Amino acid sequence: MSADRSKPFVEGISIGHFRIGPVAFSVGWDPIEERNMLTFYFAPGSCALASLIALEESGLTYEPRRLNLANGDQRQPDYLAINPKGRVPALVTDKGVITENIAILAYVAQIAPAAKLAPLDDPFEFARMQAFNSYIASTVHVNHSHKGRGYRWTDDAAAIETMKAKVPQTMTESFAMIEDNMLKGPWVMGEQYTVADGYLFTMAKWLPGDNVDRDQFAKVSAHYARMLERPAVKKALAVEAG
Repeated sequence: MSADRSKPFVEGISIGHFRIGPVAFSVGWDPIEERNMLTFYFAPGSCALASLIALEESGLTYEPRRLNLANGDQRQPDYLAINPKGRVPALVTDKGVITENIAILAYVAQIAPAAKLAPLDDPFEFARMQAFNSYIASTVHVNHSHKGRGYRWTDDAAAIETMKAKVPQTMTESFAMIEDNMLKGPWVMGEQYTVADGYLFTMAKWLPGDNVDRDQFAKVSAHYARMLERPAVKKALAVEAG
């Protein structure tokens, strides 16, 4: 769950683009708890929703920090000091910063074992979950990015338009692969809900914008509807919406 905002606090000082805070002063404040606070940087509409869902499912205390990508928050020096890649998500822990959804999802599942967000006691099943998440990151997300981030691959305007035109096909093919071979049902891994489900939900949420009919994939569509009913998903979407 996100940090308890009902606890009295004072906002911290501003440093460059970001504010440092909140700083608790309530009676009974635990400095160890504050030191171990997770800070999560995300942007609405981005792939960071997958990790945001995992954090809400975990029950861990965290502080969400919103970036406005359109305004270039991700390129500000203060954020680049946290994540030099200039992308989201980024999770600040007491040991350092973790970037990339795959890493954050695995980390959250492992530090909150009671939430049972991954098959932690079965190395083979854990690897299968990671294989699914890797497919989402390396194939599905890349396909989607060709629509709005073609400049990452070429400076040729005609080539960029060709990539955009290809997105409905490649996203359809990717989700056909998930539907037919990867989504066990009712959850990605079968009966156990895992962090992979939030990642699939995030990608499926993008399909209408990619001109792909989500309903053509019966299992994916049912999974998406099932996810919308989870309290943690509702909370994550509310945090994302501000």
